[in-house]
Amino acid sequence: MKLTAKKTVLLMFAVILMLSVLAFVAAGLQQQNVAFAAEEQAVGNDSQTALNVAQEETKQTKAWSAAIVLGAVASAGAVMMGLVIVKAIDGIARQPEAEGKIRTTMMLGLVFVETLVIYALIVAILLIFVL
Repeated sequence: MKLTAKKTVLLMFAVILMLSVLAFVAAGLQQQNVAFAAEEQAVGNDSQTALNVAQEETKQTKAWSAAIVLGAVASAGAVMMGLVIVKAIDGIARQPEAEGKIRTTMMLGLVFVETLVIYALIVAILLIFVL
C-alpha cells in the first residue's frame, strides 16, 4: 500500500484521536482508583488525613496524565508533519509544474495535524481542571 499525503494526514488524525481518548480514559480510571483507595483508608484512619492524601494523589495523577497526553500527541504530530513534508517535497521534485497544488494541500494537511495537537492540549487542560 502506497502511503500518500492524504492517507498520512488521515492516519495521523486517527492516531492522535486514539491517543487522546485513551489518555483521557486512563486518567479517569486512575482517579476512580484513587477515590476508592481514599474511601478504604477513611474507614480505618482519620478521614481528613485520608482525604488530603487522596487529593494529593489525584493532583499527581492529573499532572502525569496531562503530560502523557501532550507528550505522545506532540511527538506523533511532529513525526507525521515530517512525513507530510517529505511526501510533498518528493511530489514537487517529481512534478515541478504541480508545485502550487502540492504546497496548498501540504499546508492544509499541516494545519489539520496542528489542530489535532491543539485538541490534545485542550484534553490535557480538561484532565487537570475538570476531572
